[in-house]
Amino acid sequence: MPKARTIALLLAAAGTSLAVHSSSALAEIQPCRLMEYERTPYNVCEVDLRKHTIRLYWKRSDGTPYAYLSALPRTLDGEAGRLLFATNAGMFDPALQPVGPYVEQGRELVHVNTLSGYGNFHMKPNGIFYISGNRAAVAETGAFLKQRPRTDLATQSGPMLVMNGRVHPRFDRRSTSLKARNGVGVRPDGKVVFAISRGEVSFDAFAHLFRDALKYPNALFLDGGSASNLYAPRSTALVTSCRLVQCWRYSREIETRVGSNHRLLKL
Repeated sequence: MPKARTIALLLAAAGTSLAVHSSSALAEIQPCRLMEYERTPYNVCEVDLRKHTIRLYWKRSDGTPYAYLSALPRTLDGEAGRLLFATNAGMFDPALQPVGPYVEQGRELVHVNTLSGYGNFHMKPNGIFYISGNRAAVAETGAFLKQRPRTDLATQSGPMLVMNGRVHPRFDRRSTSLKARNGVGVRPDGKVVFAISRGEVSFDAFAHLFRDALKYPNALFLDGGSASNLYAPRSTALVTSCRLVQCWRYSREIETRVGSNHRLLKL
């Protein structure tokens, strides 16, 4: 069976996508499904790196950022097979530069961010999702810097959701801060899962989805609110799309509001 392609898209709000080279393979490896956990519905897309390839995309060949997740299938056709899904997967600054490390096809274009600050990205420990060869991992930023693994792909976000089976210590089950959220998890066997809530959930509830329902001991929050989107052009039940500039504006607004008033960050 030809190898399917999972194309992770880091744009003006980041994304992850999946493609395949034949219709027969597509029927066998459709990665996304709907599930419900603790009365909240989720879109869940599981990726096997033995069958799929994850890639990050930020800019077009002319240097301009992609504007829509829905533009990616047209861009990727003929280059990397059929796009199966795409989701935002990172945070950007006002100049549309990744806030943390950005490694695309083995090229490090932005370095790791260890600065302290306000907002979700700086809720330590934050972490890095990366791929090295056929191995994927989610690691705390400090651990990543100690290991210094060779990376073919990497993106940093925060906070970590689950760390070796432990939920982030700052999460509160009683939190009233509810948002649509998306994240990524990795299992010891190398399976990768991308999940996005179809309703508003707390960080704590989202972390327990990965740890308890999906059985992923390490998981990283990617983005939230209006920036959480999944584009699945061949799964009509899952399709949503997002103009990435709007996604970036939302993320920046959150950083600004939290920076001016730390109490606005309710977990």
